[in-house]
Amino acid sequence: MAYKEWGDSHNPNVLVCVHGVTRVGDDFDVMARALSDTYRVVCPDVVGRGRSGRLRDPQYYVIPQYVSDMVTLLAKLGAESLDWFGTSMGGLIGMALASLPDNPIRRLVLNDIGPSINASALARIGEYIGQDMRFVTFDEAAQYIRAISATFGPHTDEEWHKLAADVLRQDQDGKWHRHYDLNLAAPFKAMTPEAASIGEAMLWAAYDAIRCPTLLVRGQQSDLLLPEVAQAMTQRGPKARLVEIAGVGHAPTFMHADQIKLAQDFLFAAST
Repeated sequence: MAYKEWGDSHNPNVLVCVHGVTRVGDDFDVMARALSDTYRVVCPDVVGRGRSGRLRDPQYYVIPQYVSDMVTLLAKLGAESLDWFGTSMGGLIGMALASLPDNPIRRLVLNDIGPSINASALARIGEYIGQDMRFVTFDEAAQYIRAISATFGPHTDEEWHKLAADVLRQDQDGKWHRHYDLNLAAPFKAMTPEAASIGEAMLWAAYDAIRCPTLLVRGQQSDLLLPEVAQAMTQRGPKARLVEIAGVGHAPTFMHADQIKLAQDFLFAAST
């Protein structure tokens, strides 16, 4: 598993930032740079994405495998305690880790994710995740990324360029494609209503076991984290503090100063 690291590698104050299902650790470049004076910031590419390896059996592209991989990463980092920022899938991994006995997570930020995920939004993501889209030019590919990522909210052309460049690569034929294993779609396709119900119950049980201070960020227009789920998360488990970001769906990118300040204020206040 590849990862980027910002700040002093000997700093015991560690922040791990984990991306969403089709994204990469580069998503956190702006926030990591802003927080690197205070933190050693570690941003992995979850297996199957970006610079990390691919799995031979795609049925292992599931949260338990990702949690196992992160336990190995945390052991390599040698941090006795750390803070966790997780966007979407990265938040689910953080929830699972934070629910374990004697886990090292001191503070947890969940970016537009909860134990109960809206089925229609999941279907929307599952529909495009496995499509083998290839483009003749980078600009065409970037426009596609911008279209499927419109729910991220308003960004400058330069920011959209980075959001696209981080997840696009050129193959030997010169075509541009998304930088992840298309077999990530396999668990989505294999999901049954029964399995989804069991998985949701397990996630709520994990959430209820979390004891660390938790910030829940929701894009006000999110179709993945519904308002009633977010409210329920403020009443049970760690009783997360909820902040909603206007004009954004799934999910806030934390590339902008006002969004970064939300995370910064929560993380820094909890340390005083």
